[in-house]
Amino acid sequence: MYTLGINAVFHDSAACIIKDGQLLAATEEERFTHIKHGKRPVPFSTWELPFHAIDYCLKIAGIHINDVDHIAYSFDPYQLISEQHKGKGTIDIPFEPSIDPVNQDWLNVWDPLFLSSIINAVGQLNDGWPHHLQKRFVGANVPREKWHFVDHHVAHAASAFNCSPFERAAVMTVDGRGENATTTYSVGNGHDLKRIGQVNFPNSLGLLYEEVTTHLGFLHSSDEYKVMALASYGKPEFVKDFREIIKVGPNGQYTIENKNFVERFGPMRLRHEEFTAHHFNIAHSLQLVLEETLLEITDWLQKETGEQNLCMAGGVALNCVANARIRDKGAFQNIWVQPASGDDGTALGAALWVDAQQRKATKRDFVMEHCYWGPEYTDEEIEKFMKWCKVPYRKLNNIAEETADILAQDKIIGWYQGRMEFGPRALGSRSILASPISPAMQQRLNEVKDREDFRPVAPVVLEEEAGNWFENASYSPFMLFIYDVKPEKADQIPAVRHTDGTARIQTVNERQHKNYYDLLKAFQRKTGVPVLVNTSFNTLGKPIVCTPRDAIECFWSSPFDALVIGSFVIEK
Repeated sequence: MYTLGINAVFHDSAACIIKDGQLLAATEEERFTHIKHGKRPVPFSTWELPFHAIDYCLKIAGIHINDVDHIAYSFDPYQLISEQHKGKGTIDIPFEPSIDPVNQDWLNVWDPLFLSSIINAVGQLNDGWPHHLQKRFVGANVPREKWHFVDHHVAHAASAFNCSPFERAAVMTVDGRGENATTTYSVGNGHDLKRIGQVNFPNSLGLLYEEVTTHLGFLHSSDEYKVMALASYGKPEFVKDFREIIKVGPNGQYTIENKNFVERFGPMRLRHEEFTAHHFNIAHSLQLVLEETLLEITDWLQKETGEQNLCMAGGVALNCVANARIRDKGAFQNIWVQPASGDDGTALGAALWVDAQQRKATKRDFVMEHCYWGPEYTDEEIEKFMKWCKVPYRKLNNIAEETADILAQDKIIGWYQGRMEFGPRALGSRSILASPISPAMQQRLNEVKDREDFRPVAPVVLEEEAGNWFENASYSPFMLFIYDVKPEKADQIPAVRHTDGTARIQTVNERQHKNYYDLLKAFQRKTGVPVLVNTSFNTLGKPIVCTPRDAIECFWSSPFDALVIGSFVIEK
């Protein structure tokens, strides 16, 4: 049985394909269209389905769209349609909302357009596909009976629990918003998820973080991770303000009150204005109070459920500093976080949820041990393209050893190997790699990628060596937690040590990604350091590279030194 999962409502449009409980492929639309996050999260973009991502998933499964048994869409529009509008065939949309009065039946004047686009997604799937993808869509005739609208936070929760190594766990999802919920609490057992509580819109930790992101001059629903990085440079000047804004109540409830950012913090920073200590302090205070709030909520959740394991998803679960605080100070013994915690992961969660229900599955036999579920290209395909565009290259006799030689010379390389990562992190398939030994490497990489100076770069470390270089580190394959760099090792890897002494590490073992693992082993033999700098293979405002063409175009238009692509190397 094939189940296709789709996320297309807000941002990070994505698709995945499940066959009898096993994930075959998962990828984001941005990888193919080169539009960051697939699209902006506005009502006018809701009709856009991730056709390129769907096409890739169908290709991996070797099927046509008509061969899919079930389609799981990670949003349920009927939760937002009141009884008086159900069954009606028309909706009212004003020509100009500023002139026409807002219809009080809706939270937003554009909700009818937004919801209509979602309800009619099945028709869009049948006849809205791009012409160049017709091979797997021509003659599409997907009946509405195959279509399943899945509650957005159920999809988030299933993406975490149904991929985790736990048979039982508490599950927490925190994002901007779903249909009504912004935060949910559940208990997972086998294939079952029982929701025990939720916080509803407009109270939202995710939206608060987004709004502060905007106030600090960044792009909301995109740059929240920059605020997290900025926070390390600040002081808790505005903690009192954020504690007044976020009011935590009993039973996991909270409210967001009296924001008034301009009144509290002064004018919004414009994009190209200099950062000051004032901006650092806003970010620091927000981050600190977010961590306090999540810690209080998770402590309640552990007491309420009695569970020792916690699964997390939703955009806020990508905050690796907060995750580490819950890990170190919270009541749960074990934490598993979905690597595609944002809305892209809801495609996976919705598909796993529908697959289990339709098969009446009684046990789970899928655990997400890695995130390499995207496109890959063979050496034959890579070499054919390089010959066609007359790129100078040579074939490597030993990929790991020869690449480690280049890195040991303090050169920066593009690393393009195997299937692409699912989720926002580059984890060794589409990465820019460098030696962590030089203190100047962080600034060099930020210059290469045209990034802000305050942005840290992250390390990848051999799993068996992690505890020797980072405090209490062992298994952390998805770069979703920070760890303190061991003081005695700090001078050996200064490039990956953030200003607060931490690093957002990725561990890797041979089973997860052999080429990546072998490279780290070779670098360790040459330098004594089992660590490399790993950042995403892209430049400012662009998604991570996907195809050989993307990789080569990015390489030749960026000031790094070599591209190791498959079994080949291109050097400047």
